[in-house]
Amino acid sequence: MQPTRFGNVMAATSFLIWGLLPLYYQYLPSPNMEELLALRIIGSVPFGLLVLWAMERKMPNFTEILADKRSLFFSGVAGILMCVSWYAFTWAITNGQVLEASLGFFITPIMVVALGVFILKDKLTHGQTAAVVLAIIGIGYQIYHYGEVPYVALTMAIFFTFYGLCKKQVAFSPLTTLWLESLILTPVALAFMFYKSATTGSVAFSADPITLLLYLGAAPVTLAPLVFYSIAVKHTTLSMVGLMQYIEPSLQFLLAVLLFAEPFDEIKAVGFGFIWLGLAITTAEALAKRGPKQQGPKAPLPGA
Repeated sequence: MQPTRFGNVMAATSFLIWGLLPLYYQYLPSPNMEELLALRIIGSVPFGLLVLWAMERKMPNFTEILADKRSLFFSGVAGILMCVSWYAFTWAITNGQVLEASLGFFITPIMVVALGVFILKDKLTHGQTAAVVLAIIGIGYQIYHYGEVPYVALTMAIFFTFYGLCKKQVAFSPLTTLWLESLILTPVALAFMFYKSATTGSVAFSADPITLLLYLGAAPVTLAPLVFYSIAVKHTTLSMVGLMQYIEPSLQFLLAVLLFAEPFDEIKAVGFGFIWLGLAITTAEALAKRGPKQQGPKAPLPGA
């Protein structure tokens, strides 16, 4: 697959929003993570329908959806994978571990690129190869000196990487797939909320109105970048998506150090330095290869 400008813009937009998400969750100190996940799934169903109608001007065709059992299966698997990655991510950024979240999404592009090369046969340039190698060195340096495996970061990275791979196996439009991911998991989320309310009581529903709105707002603020990401993986290569994902952890890194004042020692400086060097190499390579723009076929619209 040849990357298109449309696909690249969608990927960049999704990672820009994700990178700024820690700002939203700072207003939810120590939230109940299970309720936050359940309400995010439930709220994504109506919000997803609104997005579908606004962008595709049609509602999901259940006859076509049920007829394609393979795509339906991979939509469900993708939803589960995203839930695990999202849970780890929100736990990190609501527990003063934004740097850990940043590291998780610095690891992710390495895994995404590896999958793109070895499974989908994407091609890497010399600069992209150097970026991957330098990122591995930087992360390995931190693991060696700290003497511990960053489990939260690895959980985020592994599950989000396979989420992207599952999206490649689905024949539905990107927005329909995204809506299905939430719809399939909604019965489980509703059952959990009913059980929680009937037993120990719901933290979200017993909170003040502003806190409740923040819980419910988790759906649109996380679904928006997923919409752009879902479109991106359909219109550009998995390797390109993986390398552009450095936008997200870079923003989270800056927020953690400059705004949230998380500790940033010499070990982290060296580790992140290798990663930033790789990013600089790929950027320089891309700029050097830019030539006269050629008129090519236009990228299809979402769902086309």
